Amino acid sequence: MSVGYVPVQWNRHKRIYDACTLGGIAAYLAAFFLAGKALYRGAHAISDPILAMRALGTCAYVLLHVILSIGPLARLDRRFLPLLYNRRHLGVATFFVALGHAAIATGFYHGFGIVNPLLSLLTSNTNYSSLTAFPFQVLGLLALAILFLMAATSHDFWLKNLGAAAWKRLHMLVYAAYALLVMHVALGILQTQRQAWLTTLVVVGVALVASLHTIAGLREIAHDVRGRRRTPRGDGSWVDVGCVDEIAENRGCTVTVAGSERIALFRHGGCISATTNICAHQGGPLGEGKIIDGCVTCPWHGWQYRPADGQSPPPFAEKIATYRVRLAGRRIEIDPQPLPPGTAVEPARIEDGKHG
Repeated sequence: MSVGYVPVQWNRHKRIYDACTLGGIAAYLAAFFLAGKALYRGAHAISDPILAMRALGTCAYVLLHVILSIGPLARLDRRFLPLLYNRRHLGVATFFVALGHAAIATGFYHGFGIVNPLLSLLTSNTNYSSLTAFPFQVLGLLALAILFLMAATSHDFWLKNLGAAAWKRLHMLVYAAYALLVMHVALGILQTQRQAWLTTLVVVGVALVASLHTIAGLREIAHDVRGRRRTPRGDGSWVDVGCVDEIAENRGCTVTVAGSERIALFRHGGCISATTNICAHQGGPLGEGKIIDGCVTCPWHGWQYRPADGQSPPPFAEKIATYRVRLAGRRIEIDPQPLPPGTAVEPARIEDGKHG
């Protein structure tokens, strides 16, 4: 965004990911539709519009579970980071699948009268005090509105103009959309299709998402608690934060020091450098990224910074804070006071020349 506006920032990896996403969605819809035709025949046959509506609705519901699981999974296992890198495109796809479900449902149940279908949806059932007859469609409509807002602002143009903090708060509404959709399902299809396996699937989905977030959160808390025990040595402000052998070549790690934000350490070319752990783009965890083409590369969206001065390579102009770092044998010591963004710091060279 510091160089110029690009409508869709595709690259080879994103094209492959998007092709897999669209192929997966098409395969799910086709399998659901064909299974519905095969399982329900004769007097129990389900009409094509209802099958399509259910296929799109369940697909969007599953996709939202996947989206909400990617974040904690990437925290627990680096192998999920490529999914995090492409999560925004998955969110946009989820909105369009949900929109298809809503369009068919509204047209099928409210499109044959003289009243506007949307007005009919909002006014035909006002039993808000009844659990069994609750107008669950309104919950789905609210969730769809949130998904639209997130899809429409998913581009970096909005991130740049809203600011990272406001944009992040806006996109945290995905949890509100998820809660609305769970209630939409619980007060809708689960009321008419009282089947144990269906209820079990919904409960397992909610439990899975909640468990992943809880486990990842507890792990992050434990990491910070251990880090706060690190205090400066007796010779000044330098703090021992670990051994060079704990970091693989061209990889990073995150450390916490008492009274300081998280700091990212990187081993590259036989040296150790330290920067802030917060990416200037969306606040991604830089310490969970790696060195690509000589630059620290954010695991979320690939933004890059030179490890020696925290500046993005030309033509980009973003800067992040750096830290002074030194070695005592094979122990890494840092000064936890951040330097102004873009400040050059001589990397600490590993004396034995081992490059991992």
